[in-house]
Amino acid sequence: MYPDSEILFPPRCISQLRDLRGPQWQAVIEQIVSLPHNHPEVLAFGLMMIKLGSCLTCDLDSYRASLGCCTCARRTVSGFKSDDVALLELYQKALDDVNAYLEKDNPLSVTLLLQEDLVLTPSDR
Repeated sequence: MYPDSEILFPPRCISQLRDLRGPQWQAVIEQIVSLPHNHPEVLAFGLMMIKLGSCLTCDLDSYRASLGCCTCARRTVSGFKSDDVALLELYQKALDDVNAYLEKDNPLSVTLLLQEDLVLTPSDR
């Protein structure tokens, strides 16, 4: 129904969030957009956005879904009430969570998806 909406925050929207905050935020975004989609930093950014934007409570009949994921993400980042330091702390916490998960003994499917030589690009969707 809404072709621009996905189940969870898509990495293709990250670059659109660059100019919404200050220089520290912009530097993090520039670093993340240069990485493959299966990189832990990209996964952590997605995890942070899923939590901030409440992606798990979004459904295809909702107003948020009708906006599309990228518009919803821009509204989420723009509307974040604290400063950039607090937002980047959330990102760091998500990165810590992703790294802790990756240190566990994961199923083969997860291990294969996270291989460094496997580069996932937007065309792989």
